[in-house]
Amino acid sequence: MEGMDRRTVIRRAGGLLAASMLGDRARAGQDAGRTRPPRIKIGQIGVGHAHADKLEVYRNSEDYEVVGVVEPDDRLRERAGSKEAFRDLPWMTREQLLAAPGLQAVLVETRVRDLLDTAEAVVDAGKHVHLDKPAGESLPQYRRILDAAAGKRLWVQMGYMYRYNPAVVLLREVLERGWLGEVFEVHAVMSKVVEPAARAEFAAYRGGTMFELGCHVIDLVVGVLGAPSKVTPFPRRASRFDDGLLDNMLAVFEYPSATATVRSTALEVEGFARRHLTVCGSEGTFHIQPLDDPAVRVAFSAPRGSYRKGYQDVTLPKYTRYVDDAADMARVIRGEKEIDFPPRHDLAVQTAVLEASGLPTDA
Repeated sequence: MEGMDRRTVIRRAGGLLAASMLGDRARAGQDAGRTRPPRIKIGQIGVGHAHADKLEVYRNSEDYEVVGVVEPDDRLRERAGSKEAFRDLPWMTREQLLAAPGLQAVLVETRVRDLLDTAEAVVDAGKHVHLDKPAGESLPQYRRILDAAAGKRLWVQMGYMYRYNPAVVLLREVLERGWLGEVFEVHAVMSKVVEPAARAEFAAYRGGTMFELGCHVIDLVVGVLGAPSKVTPFPRRASRFDDGLLDNMLAVFEYPSATATVRSTALEVEGFARRHLTVCGSEGTFHIQPLDDPAVRVAFSAPRGSYRKGYQDVTLPKYTRYVDDAADMARVIRGEKEIDFPPRHDLAVQTAVLEASGLPTDA
C-alpha cells in the first residue's frame, strides 16, 4: 500500500475502528429491541499455537456458535482438554468439521509449520478463515491462499493481536486527521523473556524472535507507513543457550522519506512493560507503552481538537485481545461492512516479516 491507497485504508479503518472502542456492550445497547441475526457457526483446527485459547472469546460471543475442535495430536488434545476454552466441546477430525452443516468460518490455530496447509484446506472447503500469525514461511503459498479466497469471496483474517487495541485505533484516527503531519520515524519493540523450555519451539523457525514476536509490530509499522522499499535484518544470538535461536533481532525499514526500526528479543527482563510503538511526525509524536495494557503519551505542535499543545497522557479503556477481532469478522461475514485490512495489506506485512527475519520471499 502506498500513497492514496494507504490513506484510504487508514481513513476507512480509523472511522470504523473508533466505533469499536465502544465495545460489544455499547453495540448491544444500540441493538436492543432488534432481532439478532443467527449465530455464525465456527470451528477451530489446531490447539498447538500459542494463541489457540482465543477460542474462549468466540464461545463467549453472541455472534458465534462453536461447533467443534480438531487436533490430531493426542498430547496436545489432552493438554487442551482441561482448559476452559475447550471444555465440553466436541473433538472432531478435520473432515468432520469441514463437513459440519452450516459451518461458515474456521480458526486456524495449529503449530506455525502447519498454518498454511491447514488454511489452504479450509479455503478449498469454502469457509472463511481466521489465520493466526505469522502466515507461515512460504510467501508464494500464502499469496495463493489469499488469491483463492478472493476468488471464492472468502476472507482470510490475520490474527495480529494489536489491530483493535484502543491505542492503535486512536493512532489511526490521529493519522487520518493529519495531526502528526508527515511521518518520518517509527520504532517498535516486541520482546519478553522466553524460558529455556519454550526456546526450542521458537528455534524451530529460522526467523527467530522477529518471526514469532516481531511480526505483531511489523503489522503496525506497515499499517502506518505502508510496504517498505527495503528491509535490512540484523539477526543476532546473544544468549548462552546453545539452541540455535536467533534471540536478539533488529530490522531497519526504509521508505522514501521515513525510516522504521523493529526490535525483538527473547531476553528482556520485564519485556512486556517495554513493548511499545512510537510514531514521529513533523507536527507531533504518538507513543504507546505498554502495548498489552495500552497507555498513550502524545505531543502536538499546536492544539488539535480536544488536545493541547505539547505532551499529554491519554486514558484508554481496558483492552481484551481478540474481542473486537471476533466482532469485526462477524460483521464482515454478514455483509454489514467492508474488510479493514485487505489482502494487499496482509501480503505486504508477511513480505516484510520474512525480510525482517532474514528469510527468503520466493520459497
